[in-house]
This record gives sequence, C-alpha cells and structure tokens, in this order.
Amino acid sequence: MGGAPAASAGGRCERPPLLPRVAASQGGGMLGKGVVGGGGGTKAPKPSFVSYVRPEEIHTNEKEVTEKEVTLHLLPGEQLLCEANTVLKCVQEDSCQRGIYGRLVCTDFKIAFLGDDESALDNDETQFKNKVIGENDITLHCVDQIYGVFDEKKKTLFGQLKKYPEKLIIHCKDLRVFHFCLRYTKEEEVKRIVSGIIHHTQSPKLLKRLFLFSYAAAAQNSTAADPKNHTVMFDTLKDWCWELERTKGNVKFKAVSINEGYRVCERLPAYFVVPTPLPEEDVSRFQGHGIPIWCWSCHNGCALLKMSALPKEQDDGILQVQKNFLDGIYKTIHRPPYEIVKTEDLSSNFLSLQEIQTAYSKFKQLFLIDNSTEFWDTDIKWFSLLESSSWLDIIRRCLKKAIEIAECLEAQNVNILLLEENASDLCCLISSLVQVMMDPHCRTRFGFQSLVQKEWIMGGHCFLDRCNHLRQSDKEEVPVFLLFLDCVWQLVHQHPPAFEFTETYLTVLSDSLYIPIFSTFFFNSPHQKDGNVGRESQDTQSKPLNLLTVWDWSVQFEPKAQTLLRNPLYVEKPKLDKGQRKGMHCKHQRQLSLPLTQSKSSPKRGFFREETDHLIKNLLGKRISKLINSSEELQDNFREFYESWHSKPTNYHGLLLPHIEGPEIKVWAQRYLRWIPEAQILGGGRVATMNKLLEMMEEVQCLQEKIEEKHHSQEALQAEATSLLRNSVRLSSLFPFALLQRHSSKPVLPTSGWKALGDEEDLAKREDEFVDLGDV
Repeated sequence: MGGAPAASAGGRCERPPLLPRVAASQGGGMLGKGVVGGGGGTKAPKPSFVSYVRPEEIHTNEKEVTEKEVTLHLLPGEQLLCEANTVLKCVQEDSCQRGIYGRLVCTDFKIAFLGDDESALDNDETQFKNKVIGENDITLHCVDQIYGVFDEKKKTLFGQLKKYPEKLIIHCKDLRVFHFCLRYTKEEEVKRIVSGIIHHTQSPKLLKRLFLFSYAAAAQNSTAADPKNHTVMFDTLKDWCWELERTKGNVKFKAVSINEGYRVCERLPAYFVVPTPLPEEDVSRFQGHGIPIWCWSCHNGCALLKMSALPKEQDDGILQVQKNFLDGIYKTIHRPPYEIVKTEDLSSNFLSLQEIQTAYSKFKQLFLIDNSTEFWDTDIKWFSLLESSSWLDIIRRCLKKAIEIAECLEAQNVNILLLEENASDLCCLISSLVQVMMDPHCRTRFGFQSLVQKEWIMGGHCFLDRCNHLRQSDKEEVPVFLLFLDCVWQLVHQHPPAFEFTETYLTVLSDSLYIPIFSTFFFNSPHQKDGNVGRESQDTQSKPLNLLTVWDWSVQFEPKAQTLLRNPLYVEKPKLDKGQRKGMHCKHQRQLSLPLTQSKSSPKRGFFREETDHLIKNLLGKRISKLINSSEELQDNFREFYESWHSKPTNYHGLLLPHIEGPEIKVWAQRYLRWIPEAQILGGGRVATMNKLLEMMEEVQCLQEKIEEKHHSQEALQAEATSLLRNSVRLSSLFPFALLQRHSSKPVLPTSGWKALGDEEDLAKREDEFVDLGDV
C-alpha cells in the first residue's frame, strides 16, 4: 500500500535525508518489471529512524493526536479485541523511513490502522473504494505471514513471544505489505496488540467461530438479495433443469434429487445431473463415488463428465465388486458407435496439488516487496526468478489440457470423462476452463458467476481447506481457484471483446476469497454450509441465517465503481429477428466446427515437438483407459485443431482458444503488482489505450444519437466508464488500484553490473524504453 508524503512533526515523522548517492545516467538499465531500471543499487546503510518528536512529547500529546484520528467503523456483529496508540505506519523507500502516526486495532474481523491523514485520502478521488475493506484494513483471513524486527533482524512471529519486536511486518494474501513501527508505543500496548494479532491470525480456529456467522446473525434484518443479480445458484432442481435445457443436454441426461437432505453423500450437492440410462440406485452404491456426473453439453451433443475414484481397497473380493460396478457404468455411457467416451485421468497424467502449491509459494515472493531497494535488487534477476517459480508454465499446462479436451468434444465428437480422487480440485479447474473456451454464455458476468457456482461451489471444492481459512493445515492450502482465475485472465487479456467482465472483476473476485462476510468461499461443500447454518439458527433460536453471496457486488462497491467490473468493449451477440435466425444458425455451426484437413499455416517451430516428448513421457508406463487413443494421434489432433483455429478470424461468440506459446503466457500485472509503485507506468499501459478507445466510442455514440435521436442504456454505461477513467487522478498502468503517493526514482546501478549492462552512453539511449510486465 502506498504511504502519504512527509509532513511536519505533529502527526507524521520522517527521517532526515541521507547523503546524496552517485546517480546513474538517465537511461536506467536492464528492462525489468514494466519500468526502466537496473538490478539494484549500492548497498544502503541500515535504516535508523530519527524522529523530530521526542517519545515523551508523543505520549504527552497522545490525547491530542487521538482526537485527529478517524473513528473505527465496525460492521454488524464486529467486536474490538485490542488496540495500540502511537503506532507509526511506515513507508520504506531507499532506506528512508517515512510514516503516519495512528492507532492500530484488531477486531474479530480485521486488523485496521487509523491514521490522522484519513481526511486527506477522502478528499482524493477514490473512485474504486471498497465499502467493506478500507485501504488500511486487513481481514484476519487475508494475513499470510507476520514478521517482527529485533535489532534490525527480521524474524517470523508465531505462538507466545518472550520478547516483543520494535517493528511489525504483515504480508497479506492479496500481496500487500504493511510495516508498523512500535518503538514509541507503550510496552503494555505493544504486548497486547502483537499477541492479539498473532493469536487471531495464526492460531487454529473452529468453523463456528468464523466472523461469517456473527455478521449474518447481526445483519440479517438489514441484508437483502440484489434483485439485479441473475446468477444461477444451482441449489434447486429447477436450476439444474434450466441448465440442461440451455445446453440441450436434457435429451441424454437427467437431473436427480436422490441426494436431497444429503442422505446418500455429503460430498455431492443435493441435486445434480447423471446420464439418463443410469439407475438412481447406482448413485448410492458407493456413496456417489464412481458415478459419472454431468458438467456441460456441447452444441453437437457431446458431453463433459467427471467422476471421483472409488475408495482404495486391499481385499480382492471388494476389488472385484468395484471392477464389476465400473464395467457396468462404462457400458452405460460408452456405447460405440453412437456414444464414445474418452477418459482423462487428472490424478495420474496431469499436475499434482503439490506442484501448484510449491510454484505459487515461490511466485508470490516476487511481489512481497518490503522496500524500493529490495525491488531494484531483485529486478536484474527477475526473469530467472519468474521462470524458476514455474507458475506461468503451470498456467500454460492447464490451458493446453483444456484445449485438448475442447478438441475431443468439438472436432472428434466424443464425450470426455474427467477422473480425479474426489473430483473437486483439478476437475473443477479443467471443466470450468473448457466451458469458458466453448460456451459464450460463460463469458458473460452472470454466466461466469453461475459457472463458478455450478463447478466450484456445488462441485464441492474445499475452499475452507484450500484457502486455509481455519489455519488448521498449511499442507492443504493450495491456490487452485486462484490458478483458475489466472488462466481466465490469460483469455481475457488475449481476447478482451469476448468477455463481458474485466480483469478488475477477476482481481476483486480473488480478493473476495478472504472476506468472511460472504459464504461463497468459506465452506468445503454445500452440506457443510447447510448443516452449520441450520445449527447456528437452532443455537440462537432464531430464523435461519441469511448468508450473503459474493455475487452481490453492491455490498462492496458503489454503482459508479461497479462500472469498472463491466467491459465497455464487450461485443454483444446480435439479436436476430425470426427471418434471420435459420440462416445464421447454420453459419454459426460452421464457424464452431473445424475442418479435419491439415491447416496451411506453418507449425510453431520446436514447440509441438517438445510438447509431444513431454506428453509421451507422462503417459507411457501409467494406467491408461482402453478408451483413449495413442499419444501420437492425440498430439497430431491437438496440433491440427490448435493451428487451424488460430489461422481463422476470431468469432467472439463461438469457440475461443488462447495462445499458449511461451511468451504468450503473461503475468497478471494488475493483481500481482498493484501495490508496488515502482512497477507502475504513470499515464500509460493498457488503461491508456482503453481510455482512448472509449473516448472514440463516446464520440461515435454521440453522433449516432444525433442521427437516430435515441439513447441506449449501454451507451450511457460506456460514457460513464469513459468519464471515470478521464477524471481519475490515479491513472496508471495498474488502474484502478494504483497508489501514486510513493514513487521512487531510477535506481543506482551496481558497479559490478556495468559491463553486462553496457556503457553510460548506451543506457542514456534507452531512457524512454518501457516494458509493461503484462506483456512479459
């Protein structure tokens, strides 16, 4: 988070400037994270904070300082747990320490810093302000790691402390970094606030102690569902029947209610869809395991299914029973030549959760920057660090797997059955990506939200464990859903007109994972949610709790801010009259169906050869279903399908495939770099291009209005978005999250790097060269 500029010694404090450094030429140096700069600076002396106000004066005037502070705003049901006064929120920049005095508080919902400069921030144009979480608020679930500084040494804090730090550093899961200096805080208050923060963010919790229930109980009379929210929740049989009818899957599949009341399986939702020939009693045979669950139907009648593995057994008799059961299931869904099924075992032939966890742990460290010096020190090795994390490679592998499955459904006209141990992690990820690529409805805002409800919430993804909301097991914490959002961002970045929502929408959705007033991401299954809501209502002897869903965006943002979640450049599907529909329908089918002949476009050199070797290496020697084709045939089909699609003009309302070559998979700059001012391009980046496009659109629309003398609601929305961008004082490449109060100058280049970086004259020539990290 950005800090405020230094002021007089009343409320803020700044260290006297250091001796001048030897400045590099204006050119900067190596091209790194979206700005010109070298690989660091000369090693700066250890920071020694010097205050213009003596400690005794601070404590004497504590009452006066407190009166300037902003009142703590509590949500319904929120309680203050501990607090400390005269805390300095620091902003570190090139070994200079600046900050703002204020009060640090901890509630059962958040950690908040209340400074005496809040009024200055309010006067600024904060056009994208979250109504629930302030700029200096951290929800307890958003805290990743806590560090203390003891005699200039940084140590991880946990459990009971024997000695308390002079400085507190908090790393957040949304990649913010907060520094709080406690040197001038009373000793008793330091012990209370540090111990309280550690306990309430790091200690294991019980589900019933989540703030979610306190908020719902206190706010149930004041919360109401948004009437404009058309997200399908898939919590009724009617919702599933509607989805079957929408995708034309109701011919071969049926919605069942055998699990109503979760009497068959607590892992599955109360209602779901299975193949029509499947007897309902088979569903309860192994508590829902080994049953093909419908995900989605393609326009040509093929379907995407998923299945959880049967429990592992050692007894030969039970194994034979399981084998006979699975054989019967396969005969039901695999009936060549009319119905052909290919299996895709994600547990054996794809990523492991451990790979995802390890990669993201390395990747996120690149963005948890403590100060400007650290930013420039790591800049020179940015690309090697990025590559070693393997996060972008994991994204590419996920997109490639989704394209392979889309090829089977679209070009080969076969059904796909995804296999996984519980069908609640990688199955959710891949099935959702396939639908985003193949179904234009899933690229609208309500369609995408309905997709998340169907595949992730009702699909039983363990958000409580995967986000580690209860702090019970770090091993279970794997950012599978964040990986999905990152994959979707790649598609949004490459094909903006195909999506009704923006990258800002995806960013705030990822932030909402850690806001415990919404029930969407705080349970492992629908059964767990329904069971705990009913139990809480019985304990309080009140009516059932009304839990909010994250899809009601009015809870977090004002209508004007919500315009940034909608893409004004979205190409809507034209509405056709009855006379046009028949002809256009045939044309649409031809656009979706790709020819089986070899494309004339040249293959990408070297890429597919490497991919073939990688695929063979992973498939040979492992258990493969007899229904799947050879790896060579699979790879040839994939190459032809991929290149043929990219050789044609893009139909934004048909099949949509991403580029997956190495340079095309990029860093989601808005989410990962938004809190680092050094990584911003002031007045530049993609947002500047968007602003110009919107201005031209506004001019065209004004001319259309004069000609046609009518005004459309969407046109008004686009004009409002244009005005919001044009009037923003924080316009930068990382809009609307950019904080421009702190922006460091170009770094001092280390003398050891001069030979590698070129001479001073070469650097000067590169003065105006900038690279947006979003294009890395």
